[in-house]
Amino acid sequence: MGDHNHSHHHHGELKGRNLGIAILLNIGITVAQVIGGFVSGSLALLSDAMHNFSDVLALLISWFASKLSERKQTARQTFGYKRAEILAAFINAITLIVIAFFLLKEAIQRFSNPEVIQPGLVMILGGLSILLNGLSVLLVKNDAKHSINMRSAYLHLLSDMISSIAVVLGGFAMYLWDIPWVDSVLSIGIALYLVVSSWSLVLESVRILMQFAPIHINLNDIQARIKSIEGIENMHHVHVWKLDDKHINFEAHISFNQDLQLSKVNTILQKLENILNHDFDIDHVTLQPEINGICEDESIVSQEDSHHH
Repeated sequence: MGDHNHSHHHHGELKGRNLGIAILLNIGITVAQVIGGFVSGSLALLSDAMHNFSDVLALLISWFASKLSERKQTARQTFGYKRAEILAAFINAITLIVIAFFLLKEAIQRFSNPEVIQPGLVMILGGLSILLNGLSVLLVKNDAKHSINMRSAYLHLLSDMISSIAVVLGGFAMYLWDIPWVDSVLSIGIALYLVVSSWSLVLESVRILMQFAPIHINLNDIQARIKSIEGIENMHHVHVWKLDDKHINFEAHISFNQDLQLSKVNTILQKLENILNHDFDIDHVTLQPEINGICEDESIVSQEDSHHH
């Protein structure tokens, strides 16, 4: 059980470096677009720059959180800073939804008074933004599969890249056919996509922060497995929660139906721990053995009053 930690170390450094590069790229785009926006008088470019700036902030939050989460556990922080990444994902997902609403508002306003822009500069800078954001997306894509924090950063970058594509297509449409509303239609599409994809991140991070049981864990299945072991009466007082998006913690009281020696109890508990590890993907298990009947409330999940302890 103790050996699954050091394989992640190199992965963590790589994650940090990739994020660092993505942050620098996005600072570059932001500066270029702010200058370009003032020169060309294009609001689309300035709002794109604001976007990239929000990316920089989101990536900084993610980077800071991933650094924090690698810190060691201490007597004060007995879980370490594992939840930092969940908080970061929550913040980033919420900001994405806020950005989406601004996009919607802007797009709807633009329907009634479309902007006159200088297509040339807008398209060059938009193109630059697509390229550099595309690069950033590729840099963090792999880590996004393994971490909710990185997924939130990835969504910021992706939405930005798609927005830039919309700006360029809008500029292109203006240039060719003089149809001003393409940009607005694309923006509305992007905004809706953002809300949908961020919402699942908000839900997932809230479930972890509220210490809800992981979705795939069925306590009745676990109870049935545990009861089938010889010498065990039942399990009760169960708490199961996710520490972060990778680690599941589990604690329970285990009732034995006879007064066994401690060494026998340990053997059985070890067996239980292995079952929970292998069959239910639970990393950290704390079991309290007791003789049957000592707890008056033997329901799987007990209602604990505050004065109960």
